[in-house]
Amino acid sequence: MTTETTAPSRWTQQLTARVRAVDAARPWLWDTALTLGWTTAALVDAAGGWRNVARDPSLPSGLIVVLSLALSLPLYARRRRPTAVLAVMAPAALLSEASGAFLQAAFLQALPLFHIALTRPPRRLLWAFALLVPPVLVGGLRFDGDRWDQHVVPILWAYVIVALIGITVRSRRDHTASLVDRARRLEIERDQEVRLAAAAERARIAREMHDIIGHNLSVITGLADGGRYAAAKSPERAAQALDAIGTTSRQALDELRRLLGVLSAPDDTPAADRTPQPTLEDLGSLLEGVRKAGLPVAAELPAPLPPLPPGAQLTVYRVVQESLTNTLKHAGPAATATVRVAAGPDAVLVTVTDTGTPPATPGQGQGLTGMRERAALYDGTLDSGPLPDGAGWQVRLRIPTTPEEHRP
Repeated sequence: MTTETTAPSRWTQQLTARVRAVDAARPWLWDTALTLGWTTAALVDAAGGWRNVARDPSLPSGLIVVLSLALSLPLYARRRRPTAVLAVMAPAALLSEASGAFLQAAFLQALPLFHIALTRPPRRLLWAFALLVPPVLVGGLRFDGDRWDQHVVPILWAYVIVALIGITVRSRRDHTASLVDRARRLEIERDQEVRLAAAAERARIAREMHDIIGHNLSVITGLADGGRYAAAKSPERAAQALDAIGTTSRQALDELRRLLGVLSAPDDTPAADRTPQPTLEDLGSLLEGVRKAGLPVAAELPAPLPPLPPGAQLTVYRVVQESLTNTLKHAGPAATATVRVAAGPDAVLVTVTDTGTPPATPGQGQGLTGMRERAALYDGTLDSGPLPDGAGWQVRLRIPTTPEEHRP
């Protein structure tokens, strides 16, 4: 039953689509065919059928032929210039009604009227009816006397219905066009959102890779330098440095595997399972690894640790990690560092200071930029710069305990 009912509908839609395609490619073909068809019908009526409704059947045949052609041939331009076509047809309609011929070809004025309602501003309909009403009134008042309304009202109602059909088709067409335009804009917005999401994800991955690789390589470099100096005097210390290098390398590989696991995880994996990232609980192991690399670090951590969302905890961890990595790289061999984490009523304050010599021209590399971006994701702020006395560098992070909005 369903196949039988849908097949004709599908065939009709396909046929309509093909006709519209041909009309769009060759509009003159359809205009010519329609004009010739109605002209033929008008001339057939002029051959004698017009006398069946005429008030004066004695009119000359030549006049009838001329009026029939004047009411049919202008239809060729009805789509391009419907108002002009109606203005050309109006005198012929007026003469037909005034002479008593009452040619049925006068009803062809409904075609340009339809196109005026379909394509022109609504006020054009007033001009159209100003051309349509006088001929009908003249014929009704001259030949029907007191019953003039029986001639005038049905014809005018027919024209009104044609105009309403044109308005309805126009409204539906405009509505369809607006839906198509909206769908197109939504598709463009969706593509833009996908590109922005991909760019944000690339930036997040870049930050993670920078923090993981940069920190662990700095620690490994420090351990390797210390092991090289200890190899000649204290082989045991050198072996300890090699052990620490191996441990740090394995930790770096584990973090990279976890990060790559997040990238390869299915889209329907729960967010919690796709976030294998360090938390505040891992700050102790981070500081211990930095100490093994040769940087003395003092820590002031609250007990218990402040309750933060997982993403905010990762931000604190990465800021401390990047700050200590910069100290290892730039502060010099005699530098020391201090990490303070303080839990306030509405925010967590993290301060990392070192006693190294501040650079003459502070850089704006990916590390500092990444830290500020991480803080901004959770409505936090990050400041960095030399200490007031010039004897060291300080990084200060403030992150709310309940950020209003954050992005993963």
